[in-house]
Amino acid sequence: MDSRLRDYAVITGNYWAFTVTDGALRMLVVLHFHTLGFTPFEIASLFLFYEFFGIVTNAVGGWLGARIGLNRTMQIGLLLQIGALAMLLVPETWLTVIWVMVAQAISGIAKDLNKMSAKSSMKSIARDQDAGLYRIVAFLTGSKNALKGAGFFIGAVLLSWLEFQGAIAAMVAMLSVVWLMSLLLLRQELGVMKAKPKFSQIFSKSEAVNRLSLARFFLFGARDVWFVVALPVFLHEVLGWDFWQVGGYLAAWVMIYGMIQAAAPKLTGRSQAPDVVGRQLVVFGGCLALTPAAIGVALSYGLSPVFVVTVGLLIFALLFAMNSALHSFLIVRFARDEGASLDIGFYYMANAGGRLAGTVGSGALYQWMGLEACLWVSAGLIAMASLAAMSLPKGEVGTA
Repeated sequence: MDSRLRDYAVITGNYWAFTVTDGALRMLVVLHFHTLGFTPFEIASLFLFYEFFGIVTNAVGGWLGARIGLNRTMQIGLLLQIGALAMLLVPETWLTVIWVMVAQAISGIAKDLNKMSAKSSMKSIARDQDAGLYRIVAFLTGSKNALKGAGFFIGAVLLSWLEFQGAIAAMVAMLSVVWLMSLLLLRQELGVMKAKPKFSQIFSKSEAVNRLSLARFFLFGARDVWFVVALPVFLHEVLGWDFWQVGGYLAAWVMIYGMIQAAAPKLTGRSQAPDVVGRQLVVFGGCLALTPAAIGVALSYGLSPVFVVTVGLLIFALLFAMNSALHSFLIVRFARDEGASLDIGFYYMANAGGRLAGTVGSGALYQWMGLEACLWVSAGLIAMASLAAMSLPKGEVGTA
């Protein structure tokens, strides 16, 4: 087997396994702690360290990957996730807010090390820096999101069948096997710079990377401000759905979103020059901003919430997936050829910042103002992401 193809298969399989546990853990924590009487804002606070340390990890992880290799940072991420899950195997009386926040902090570090490593490695694996790179990044990201949706459902089902600790133990066992296989199969040092980078290089000096990172911050804040806490609690609390119904519903959405994302090169055109993609981001972003606003208006008029949210989510999935796929391609395309993890780490630091703001906002806004407020804030943040995308430099930039 071609060494690039083998590395791509191992990295993708590693990323898939991690993603399933990450999605399952998110759903387990939201639903389990909601039943323990935690308020939406308290549930959101459980993910505060998860997102905050994601910001730190993406900055430091990009620098670390350029020094020791992306294969090693990926394996460190897997090991940390196993440790974070193991922390939740303690007696239920130990599961205080602080304890769970610390476990989530370790999980956040693990997730962003894994994601940064997988995305950065694509730069060295792809032979074609336009069409070929777009296809493999879209497939990696889209399949990851589809499996994260599966993780939501698996988490809800495991919670129903095995209860909280049984579900966590099952995931620890599965991920331990994946980690051992990764150690055996992924030996090539990917992404190591010839000249060891200084720590000061974690901040990008590329105008394209900086502006794209700003757009990413707003885009993912817009998604998480209504999807992470507000929507699952709304489905369970207001509509009276069971755990498996909430998990299955959100899982189906994320899987559809992931499949659209994987197919994005066919929908937007395979050969993508950066200036063309920048224009597409503005168009798709403008359409996307109208979607949560329309859902909010429909709910305020008393239309069926199940129908409104379902149709709105499908439209949101289509448009958000297109935006996200184009973003994921552009950052790998704009990243420097040697030491790509530095630029990509900085970009995903902005991504984690948006998720942090969105997660906290999701719990606070829903608790104090309801789902409609979350939707209107989402629309505003998407509009800001589109404005940031309008300022992206034109032409072939960011690859030197």
